[in-house]
Amino acid sequence: MFIQTETTPNPATLKFLPGETVLGSGTADFPSPDTGTSSPLARRIFAVEGVTGVFLGRDFVTVTKADDQPWDHLKPSVLGAIMEHFQSGAPAIEGDAPQSAGHAAHDGPDNEIVGQIKELLDTRVRPAVAQDGGDITFHGFDRGIVYLHMQGACAGCPSSTLTLKMGIENLLRHYIPEVIEVRPVA
Repeated sequence: MFIQTETTPNPATLKFLPGETVLGSGTADFPSPDTGTSSPLARRIFAVEGVTGVFLGRDFVTVTKADDQPWDHLKPSVLGAIMEHFQSGAPAIEGDAPQSAGHAAHDGPDNEIVGQIKELLDTRVRPAVAQDGGDITFHGFDRGIVYLHMQGACAGCPSSTLTLKMGIENLLRHYIPEVIEVRPVA
């Protein structure tokens, strides 16, 4: 098995491409070891000292490390953990553990606007950030403010504010005049 790695805009995060399907659909975000208990893959990766986050996509695994840990020391161990997982035949996620298909539900008077926001995120934003090992999903819309949840490489990325303000906010404001601002949520 050959696992490729790619850098991301977030220096604390690497994207691992195992050449196999990781998740059939959706994504799974494990921002800390205690959140990864439903995933045999995440548990193996969190067993590597210095790993602080794991994000699973369709065909990639994004791993975030502690600031004081160099990738030169962590990368071989993470590669080994991913390889062991795929050789074991275990699923990436056990049972009916929650996988995110993406956006939060929205019910209210702004349904048409929210539908447009979600469509733009799905067609223009999410494919681009998935290439960087992350995901951005709709969290809410209130009085012109769009709230987005950043996951994987996007969470904690130094350029995430620039991406939100200069990229996503400008895109949404261009197509949807009701959008005033975009803000991240934890």
